[in-house]
Amino acid sequence: MASLARKNLLEDIPRFLVAQAGIMFAVVLVTVQLGIFRGFLRSTALIVDKAEADLWVSSEDMVYFELTPSIPAESLFLLGDIEGVSIAEPLLLPSAQWHSEGGQIAPLKIIGFNPDGVLFQPWNVIEGDVATLNTPYTVLIDQSNKKALDTQAVGNLAEINSLPSKVVGFTQGTQSIASSAFAFTSIESALSYSTSTFKTSMSCLSDADGNLNCDRVARRLPPEEWNNNPNTVRSLEASDGITHILVKIDDTADLETVRAAIEANISGVRALTPEQVAERTRFYWRDRTGIGFILGMGAGLGVVVGIVIVSQILYSSVSDHIKEFGTLKAMGASDWMLYGVIVEQSLWMAVMGYTPGTLLCFFISKWTASSMGIVILITPLSSLAVFGITLAMCVGSAFFAIQKVTRVDPAIVFKA
Repeated sequence: MASLARKNLLEDIPRFLVAQAGIMFAVVLVTVQLGIFRGFLRSTALIVDKAEADLWVSSEDMVYFELTPSIPAESLFLLGDIEGVSIAEPLLLPSAQWHSEGGQIAPLKIIGFNPDGVLFQPWNVIEGDVATLNTPYTVLIDQSNKKALDTQAVGNLAEINSLPSKVVGFTQGTQSIASSAFAFTSIESALSYSTSTFKTSMSCLSDADGNLNCDRVARRLPPEEWNNNPNTVRSLEASDGITHILVKIDDTADLETVRAAIEANISGVRALTPEQVAERTRFYWRDRTGIGFILGMGAGLGVVVGIVIVSQILYSSVSDHIKEFGTLKAMGASDWMLYGVIVEQSLWMAVMGYTPGTLLCFFISKWTASSMGIVILITPLSSLAVFGITLAMCVGSAFFAIQKVTRVDPAIVFKA
């Protein structure tokens, strides 16, 4: 029966190739949609995952990693008096506007941290050095944001709000899909950027009738004023607001005891583990937005397309060989033997459509990650899940063809 299944499958090569293309399309669509969803969720908490903190001290009203009220920097100084706290470092996440030398404007998420700290450092730095961020008004950006920020090389100048900025390096794979472009900088520069505003001036021209037409024009700093001035950045003060505090506890301290002490001694804050912050962030994007539904619907459409194509091909194959199936029935072949032929055809189609489809997905994943910074997360477990979906899709489609074989009358062999 196995040879009959392969013979029927390969008898019409063009039709077989159409079927495989349909299955491959379904595999690619399901794999890419699931991969984008998984990669999206992972990227939303990249900063949290990469930090070396044991606890994150944030506002008790935090919604997720980026959406949280600020807490007084005084909390950072109070942590030094709590037993069990070994290191505490601030993290500031203000939003800003990026203004490139070419005049392009883009939204920006500033990641302000201590360049000499140990609890958080930008990872995958492919050009430049994190230590350079100790120079005021310098930033690192992810290479995937070069086009969005109109910045192509180290040394390019820009403005963040109304203050100068100089690109001193690039990272790779550090950008969250859900966020504006990240700019890593020192906590002092971030504080200065967050307290500055993009200044504008009014420009008015008279028309032929003497009427004034006024436009609000951005006041750009002249290039000679873009030189860094160490005296212009702000130092962190107790009254300033910060977004998070990263905490490392002593090796001998108990995590829950330190957590309880922090929340008892500092009002308005909550101490969470990195896993809790990451899960809260992913929960927000997974369950409180439509991202999961949209990507899941795309994957579902891929499965529907695959089922329709495979069903049509198998049904046509059975119709073309209906007399052969009738002959087998007349010779005493059981229905289960005939079902086995059709199911085996569907299994061959699943395997031969899944293999090139998965290889294509890996290529797409590498290309999007390197060129656009979009992570399509494909793991062995997710690949196995898609293979199971493909098998179920093809075998399920076989039942439409099986219905026709079930109704075959052996007498059809003797009809003209």
